[in-house]
Amino acid sequence: METPGPELEVRLTVRQCVGALSSPRDASELTQSLRTLGSYLDETGERCPASERQEFARGHYTRVLQFLVSNLQADWQQLLSLTQHAELWGSLFLRGPPDQALLVLLDCVSSSRPSSGLDRVLDVLERFLQGGRLNVLLWERCQGPPPPESPQLREAILGRLVSLPDIMANCLQHQNRTAFLPPSYYPLLAREMSTALEKTCQALRGGQDCSVTFLAQLLGKTCVQGHSKRLLTELVPRLSSLTRADMVWQRVCWRLLESVPDRWMEAVVTGLVQAVDGPGALSRILGNVVVKNKKTQFVLTHKLLLLQYKYKTPVLRSLLGYLSQDTERRPLLIQVLRALCEAWSGGSAVRHAPLEQQLYLSRALLLSVGLLSDPELLGLRAELLQCMLGGMQCHLDSSVERVRRLGMVVGESLSTRLDPEGSRLQFQYEQDAETRELRSLVFPPPANQPVSEDTPPTDRAASPQSGPGTDLKGREKTDLEPVARLTSKVPRPIADQRSDSELDSDDELPPYDMSADQELSGAPPPRYLRDCLEALATSEDPGKMEVSLQAAEGLIRRNAGTVAEVSVQLVKVLLHLEDRYTTPGFLWLRQRSMVAVTVSDPLPVTEFLTSEFFALNYSLRQRLDILEVLALSAQELSEPTPGKDRPSPRIQSIATTAPLDPCGSSPLHWRRVVEQRIESKTRRFGKGATRPAVSAAPNRFAPVAGHFFFPLLRNYDRYGRHPPAPGSAVGSQTHGTQLCPDLPCGGARGHVSHFFHCDFVA
Repeated sequence: METPGPELEVRLTVRQCVGALSSPRDASELTQSLRTLGSYLDETGERCPASERQEFARGHYTRVLQFLVSNLQADWQQLLSLTQHAELWGSLFLRGPPDQALLVLLDCVSSSRPSSGLDRVLDVLERFLQGGRLNVLLWERCQGPPPPESPQLREAILGRLVSLPDIMANCLQHQNRTAFLPPSYYPLLAREMSTALEKTCQALRGGQDCSVTFLAQLLGKTCVQGHSKRLLTELVPRLSSLTRADMVWQRVCWRLLESVPDRWMEAVVTGLVQAVDGPGALSRILGNVVVKNKKTQFVLTHKLLLLQYKYKTPVLRSLLGYLSQDTERRPLLIQVLRALCEAWSGGSAVRHAPLEQQLYLSRALLLSVGLLSDPELLGLRAELLQCMLGGMQCHLDSSVERVRRLGMVVGESLSTRLDPEGSRLQFQYEQDAETRELRSLVFPPPANQPVSEDTPPTDRAASPQSGPGTDLKGREKTDLEPVARLTSKVPRPIADQRSDSELDSDDELPPYDMSADQELSGAPPPRYLRDCLEALATSEDPGKMEVSLQAAEGLIRRNAGTVAEVSVQLVKVLLHLEDRYTTPGFLWLRQRSMVAVTVSDPLPVTEFLTSEFFALNYSLRQRLDILEVLALSAQELSEPTPGKDRPSPRIQSIATTAPLDPCGSSPLHWRRVVEQRIESKTRRFGKGATRPAVSAAPNRFAPVAGHFFFPLLRNYDRYGRHPPAPGSAVGSQTHGTQLCPDLPCGGARGHVSHFFHCDFVA
């Protein structure tokens, strides 16, 4: 007989473990099943051979994780301590294939409601992110050629990695954790991508084939969704420092950007230009992608220069300097210069373009001219002179002073650059920071003073002359010093001024009064309404049942949105709940919880209660409970809700008796002045009630009153005028009628209740 293969053996073992986890006999069987499943994830291979581990990861790992997250509220979860839960249950998510674990965890978060089970899943997901599992996922995608997988699975993994903060925010809302917020997650993702790229470089040096296609797609999808600043601020400085003297790093960065899909290339290139700290870093990271990729070429040579004008001088300097630092890219610089000359000298652009865009074009034009070599400048001399004369004429004809001054400054700078030793144009205008900056752009930086790339990149949307970092630090120091001086003057408390000998004396230690102490319950109270509902419906623990019943009313009144989803199920469980453990105050707690459910969601709950009142197999006690809950709910709904914005009587009386401002624009009539003087000098021994009248508030019971009355009356004749608990039914009808006497159908309900009462007495 042939021995079973690894596929059959793994399938049988997994089936036995899942069956044992579905209904474990004791804690030892539970822990043994979890350890058996965890042995297939042991990388040392001491307990399971490699073939079985591969078969488990390929065909059974995802189903096992889905089984675990689908039984978060199972009773066997309570048999594990916190340490065992982390080592046995949580480690199954942290030791297997990370892509499968991430998909299962995020699907569980998306489909779960707030509960204690969801908290355990969030703990595992937080450990997944902070424990380096993202790096393992990315590195697996970089090893060798891309694995043969479906495009749908690849898109699903990319979507979950990029949109993880959005998924967590939509599901958790105000209960979100810091690790899942964008300021924490995207820098972490950038660090893991950098680590994966570093492993790729080491593998290439060792002769191993690698692929950066997945990293390129992840980079592009993250940038196109608007997170390029958080991602590239963390990633670009590291790439800039690693590519200074390492050609392997440069080739990896070039291949990374070449592999970005065209639909995401614009977002990546735009974010990269803003994140780098100089043209040298941009040249090392981007390479000659602008020559090979038409989308990149359009963005860098046209869109960022001629269509958009929101970037400051450092971004323009990095972009144009990048085009000038390689012989293959120099023709693109000449092409950009011709386009800028045409745009700057056009009369239509001067008349209709915003002033900010004209200033942006002027900066780009002067920077481009400053980057030209002497032979290139000599070849373009005629075109530049024509641009200078035509553009100056259009700017000087403008009626805006700032536009005219802009034409003068650019004309002077161009004439100085075209003919440094000959005659130059000179105009008389007011000097300011803007003109000084424009005049400095036409001259390239000296060779011995390159743009600093060792400092971390600053915010490219701010001007470099403003120095925001220095001013902010100085401002913080100035603001904190007075606080420290004021804090030092606060006197010490009286208790702290006593001598140390009095505090250290232990001659007379008075005992604590422990007469009013109560024994703490072993079961913690539920924090979520669904956990409370499940405990009331299925729990066999007396302590858990008691704390759940005690916390039910508070959870119902605090979670109005959740109550609307489970109101009928909750009131059904409370109606059938029995006092099996002699819980103190059981009837009162159950009644208050049912009233809270009815008040929070009256329509479906009253429909259920009034229909169940005439149903079979209900005891007289349960029918009386239904009528009492309906009566108490109607009474609570009919009471006015206290307004938060009503002024107090004291404030209102002051506001009504305050005189008008004599300096106002509307003078007082003489008769009113006389009446106010007489009123102020008249003494009265009694003025009647001084409290303001209570403002009217809508009756919450009025819109739903019919649902309390008519279902009970509709089924009255069905039972031959002998309904169950008739006296209580009549009392509830009469009491409910008194709570809404002003409704249009109130009189009709009164007559019906009167007939109902007389018929019962007869």
